[in-house]
Amino acid sequence: MFISKETGEQIQLRLLKVLAQAEIKIYEEDYAFEEFSREDFTLKARSEALALVRDGEVWSQLVPSEDLTKERFKIIRFYFKEALDNSGFIGWLASHLKHKIGTGVFVICGQNRGHGGIYDYWGYPLDAAESVIEEIQNLVGEYHRSMKNIEE
Repeated sequence: MFISKETGEQIQLRLLKVLAQAEIKIYEEDYAFEEFSREDFTLKARSEALALVRDGEVWSQLVPSEDLTKERFKIIRFYFKEALDNSGFIGWLASHLKHKIGTGVFVICGQNRGHGGIYDYWGYPLDAAESVIEEIQNLVGEYHRSMKNIEE
């Protein structure tokens, strides 16, 4: 594994670039987690689940939900450019959103070699949805402004 040596400013610019060049999908639906026993997998696993994970006791799947009795989330998916070093991205953006907006997030990662490799699903509370999207757009704009200043 390659470990880069960067200043804080270099890290910020690199991760802004990763964000600005990522393919971002914002899901319209609300999502919630459903749990079921390991024995019930074939009966309850849903093809529309964005993620299926398990611990030693239960399966948990992230599925579209309108159920008001469940904690629901908004979801963003990031596909990253294959050639870019995205190390530290999750901690950087999660910390930034916590500091700027006050919201926590959860992240579920997957892999699609045909689409650049690792991708992330980011979940965040419904009441933070507008602020999260706005802040991500602000960060992308910050990257483009930084690049314009470097070129001048």
